[in-house]
Amino acid sequence: MRTPALLLSGLVPFLGALQSQTFDDVKIERVSAGHRFTEGPVWSREGYLLFSDVPNNQLIKLIPGEGTSVTRENSNGANGNAFDKEGRLYTCESRTRRVIRFDKKGNVEVLADKWEGKRFNAPNDIVVRRDGHVYFTDPAFGNQADTRELDFYGVYHIALKGELKLVAKPAGRPNGIALSPNGRILYVANSDDRNIRAYDLDRNGEPSNERILVKGIEGVPDGIRVDEKGNLYVTAKGVAVYSPLGKLIHTLDLAETPANCAFGDPDLQTLYITARTSVYRVRLDVKGAVQY
Repeated sequence: MRTPALLLSGLVPFLGALQSQTFDDVKIERVSAGHRFTEGPVWSREGYLLFSDVPNNQLIKLIPGEGTSVTRENSNGANGNAFDKEGRLYTCESRTRRVIRFDKKGNVEVLADKWEGKRFNAPNDIVVRRDGHVYFTDPAFGNQADTRELDFYGVYHIALKGELKLVAKPAGRPNGIALSPNGRILYVANSDDRNIRAYDLDRNGEPSNERILVKGIEGVPDGIRVDEKGNLYVTAKGVAVYSPLGKLIHTLDLAETPANCAFGDPDLQTLYITARTSVYRVRLDVKGAVQY
């Protein structure tokens, strides 16, 4: 089942149904426009959405009802973002090819920038488990491929003591990354293979049981988020919603191709969607699953 595309001039009601989440009369609203390529949305417990405008080299704060402001210029091609339970911000910097963390005072710590002495391709998306384990993807898009030092694309794990570990070397480019509500399953979107792979994670954050959960995705899968019931929201041609078993149960169509999404607002029942030049939102009757 699909919802029709949004008219940019206003709100359009959509009809549909989704097992535990219903889409009856949901409305998709554009809340920010005029950007170049929006990515990396994440909700802060301080009451705002943070997202990247990658080609404009900015991190942007969106306060609902108040508008946007640039929080970081010269962001080094910031792409994916995540918060941990302490409120620290983690960012994938595509231009510097590194993963960084900001403390609450704004000081920057480089968590990873190389694998076995070679610089990453371009860290893309990131997630932090509730206990502090960090996972990120490292593909290469566009001219990033011309300056690669590694001969593979990677999915990585930064363990609690800072040790960098390789989770997987997929043939296609890994992109979006997310965790199940209990943090025991890692999901990775592959933009070339057009699938979602799943990995079981143990208490130490170690992966096992790699498997394809979803295949044949319409469009190019990019970002992933998960709701409290374990459903996956995958940005591709639209926002495709899959059950925890990988069954397609709904698709939200937008006026622009989405790149990523994140649950937000104090009740975590608003799905914010970054899509090319804009940011959209849709209110749902299910909460998002967050690890912080």
